[in-house]
Amino acid sequence: MALRWPLPALLAWAAGWLLWHSLQSPWDLPVSTLPVALAIGWVKGRTRRAVLLLGWLLSLWLLIGSDRLPAWIWLFALGALLLAYPISAWRDAPVFPTPAGALDPLAHRVHLPAQACVLDAGCGTGAGLEALRRAFPQARYHGIERSLLLTLWARLRCPWAVIFHGDIWQRSWADSSLVYLFQRPESMQRAWEKACREMTDGSWLVSLEFRIEGQRPQASWPLGPGKRLWLYKIKRSSPTTRPPITVQTR
Repeated sequence: MALRWPLPALLAWAAGWLLWHSLQSPWDLPVSTLPVALAIGWVKGRTRRAVLLLGWLLSLWLLIGSDRLPAWIWLFALGALLLAYPISAWRDAPVFPTPAGALDPLAHRVHLPAQACVLDAGCGTGAGLEALRRAFPQARYHGIERSLLLTLWARLRCPWAVIFHGDIWQRSWADSSLVYLFQRPESMQRAWEKACREMTDGSWLVSLEFRIEGQRPQASWPLGPGKRLWLYKIKRSSPTTRPPITVQTR
């Protein structure tokens, strides 16, 4: 069974430090990187591999260059991490802000009526909401964020948007004409099923970087090395009509 991110990174870092501690020598730091190196080869996704590597290098720098830090500072850092990225959100994407201008092409492909509801599902710090506002200046903006700290941050950054603190999978998308996601690959099928179940015919699902396997996008654009914008239109199948029942009389 695949481990839920970021648990692989936490386990790799912990294994590295336990190995270093058991060797009892700062010169054995290269040896202690072995669990991290193995995890980098096993973890899927360039972004996750970069987080795993940079997190390990940061911890090395803190150990070697800041040996006088009090022990409680690590508990403070752990508390801040859990506040910004609670365990209940580990199935969703970590915080990666939407690049400025990344959603501008949508304005040429998607035509929304004035005051249409646009939802950023997993709005993080509000960068995606700002990008959506650039593309659709006449819309109404909603956001959903599981992290309370990021919810407050996004509310301060985007006072013109209604931002809910909650679970994107539990809150309804039914009132949204367009839902924007910057999630993770394994979440996209679930997002598609939710969109088809709740959103109206002709509404839009937009994904940054990750496509929906098995579904044909309405359009897509490259946004730089390794990144694309994927646009999907919700089309409900026509309901099955039963033939009328003919009653024969004698």
